[in-house]
Amino acid sequence: MLFSLPLFLAPALVAAHGAVTSYEIGGKTYEGYQGFSPVAGAQIIQRQWPDYNPIMTVTDPKMTCNGGTSAPIAAEVAAGENVTAIWAQWTHEQGPVTVYMYSCDGEFTACDGKSKKWFKIDEMGLWGDVLNSNNWGTALVYKNLKWSSKIPETLKPGNYLIRHELLALHQANTPQFYPECAQITVTGSGTAVPSGEYLTSIPAYAAQSDPGIMVDIYMGSATSYKVPGPAVWTG
Repeated sequence: MLFSLPLFLAPALVAAHGAVTSYEIGGKTYEGYQGFSPVAGAQIIQRQWPDYNPIMTVTDPKMTCNGGTSAPIAAEVAAGENVTAIWAQWTHEQGPVTVYMYSCDGEFTACDGKSKKWFKIDEMGLWGDVLNSNNWGTALVYKNLKWSSKIPETLKPGNYLIRHELLALHQANTPQFYPECAQITVTGSGTAVPSGEYLTSIPAYAAQSDPGIMVDIYMGSATSYKVPGPAVWTG
């Protein structure tokens, strides 16, 4: 991981990686964060990350929300509606896309995402049987620079974090995680919550040795891919 760079290399860092920079919810655009260090008082729903560097291990504390801890506002979304994450740019076409949610059970200011309450609402890994291809969820982000996921229709209303993660697998056995979190308030009349089998902690939703994380898409013998983490909960 890169910890410091000369200023003249900063544009190269931006070009190499990417992050969610805005959201579309209920016909409204909510600005995210773009930059190299958090901006005090920015009126955004996203928890600001400290830098663009990839996270290299699934147990890194930054995996929760890429180091972001709070945001001043939240977006309201009705259960059953879509949340669309938008990237300004993305450069890798091999790896899965996953979308998680976390019930805050109260105010966002006390919601750190550290309990075993994350549940997956969306994922796309590999289609077909050729790992060394562009038939991956992240290839769709590369092409469209957006990802839309439905909030489960029966989900209980309340304050939630929504977490988008791109896992880049373009370097053999060198996974790169790119997660971001935003604050949303779910409305509706649902009463459903995911059961224990769907819940996980982040960091460490899987072992670093998980075959969905430690992958050689070029020289490996695998002909299928399972996205790491729990099964998708649809409500």
